[in-house]
Amino acid sequence: MRFIYSLFISIFACLIKIAAFYSKKAYLWCNGRKNIFLFLEKKCSGINNIIWFHCASLGEFEQGKPLMEKIKQNENVTLLLTFFSPSGFEIKKDDPIADIITYLPVDTPKNARKFIHIIKPQKVFFVKYEYWYNYMHELSQANIPFYYVSAIFRRNQYFFKNYGTWFLNELKKCSYFFVQNKDSKNILMQHGIQNVAVTGDTRFDRVYEIAQQPYTLNECLSFKNDKKLLVAGSTWMPDEKLLAQLFEQIHLHYKMVIAPHNVEKKHIEQIKKLFHSFSVVCFSEKEEKNLLNAQILIIDSVGLLSKIYKYADISYIGGAFQTGLHNILEAAVFEKPIFFGPHFHKFNEAVELVGNGAAFSITHAKEMEKKLIEFENDPAYYKNTCKICKDYITQNLGATDKILNIIYNS
Repeated sequence: MRFIYSLFISIFACLIKIAAFYSKKAYLWCNGRKNIFLFLEKKCSGINNIIWFHCASLGEFEQGKPLMEKIKQNENVTLLLTFFSPSGFEIKKDDPIADIITYLPVDTPKNARKFIHIIKPQKVFFVKYEYWYNYMHELSQANIPFYYVSAIFRRNQYFFKNYGTWFLNELKKCSYFFVQNKDSKNILMQHGIQNVAVTGDTRFDRVYEIAQQPYTLNECLSFKNDKKLLVAGSTWMPDEKLLAQLFEQIHLHYKMVIAPHNVEKKHIEQIKKLFHSFSVVCFSEKEEKNLLNAQILIIDSVGLLSKIYKYADISYIGGAFQTGLHNILEAAVFEKPIFFGPHFHKFNEAVELVGNGAAFSITHAKEMEKKLIEFENDPAYYKNTCKICKDYITQNLGATDKILNIIYNS
């Protein structure tokens, strides 16, 4: 089965190379992996204190960052950070948290063996997902401890099926699983994995840390002025179409910030067309145009969203109509009601916030408009919803310390 798996991975890599001729993301994925081993041999030569963190993309990086920071505070280590996706690497390739940052070589036996041989890590942390068979195999063969942090498991995952036993047997070699909830722990224990603890989600620690940092975005203050502000983050076209319908009804009382997931020029122009009857300004034009008179502010760059949520009266999080719900904790930490589309049930924090009454899943603009009217007519209801968000964040802090206590004391 390992041969078949590795063959599939190799075919996948070949398909990405073909896609690179017409896809920028695929091009970055391939180009970023050129000469990785030469780069690593140069960077890692003579270093024997490497701690390796692997993150699929940007979201997992934010999830793992509190743990990276604490480890660097407590130990004299060289931190190696790898990404699978360009959307993580291209944004964080110069982040000072890590000493070495690169892509993860494709998970073939040869690559995994060579990678481990070069970096010789003391410990390895996989953040949330990314179950790479050959890397796990080589780490266990070399007796190098590896951990999964802020992980979530579901019964329908392939390695819990009869045909996935071969993969589960490799997964069992993980030194420790730090999972987000009791369901994940129960699933692992039912399959013979005892080295597991419910430590929660390190993203709570990260978003709380960001929220405590003093900063002011004068552009947001100028834009918002005396109106209420709806901040829509990580949106896709289905989200933007819904928001366009909604804004037709609420524009007398609200202004809106839209921070799309895709900030390419073509998509920004599509958003402008949706809101053609309103005054629209892009963040890149802030020096040239009057923000005070604008009704829609489009964030056509990356890296600002987690700070912009601070100014929201209402937050909308994109992705739950098709691709998968994006990070809602970045918004929840600022203690405001949250809205998103219907496909959120794979996201533990979304399920819990909906259950607590601080987040609302919608399928039509009318549903969101109705809820906004309820908030307008009942300020106490709005205030209580905000408090639920605040309590939810504070009650879930501390995952980073729980993980390190187990690692250092086990």
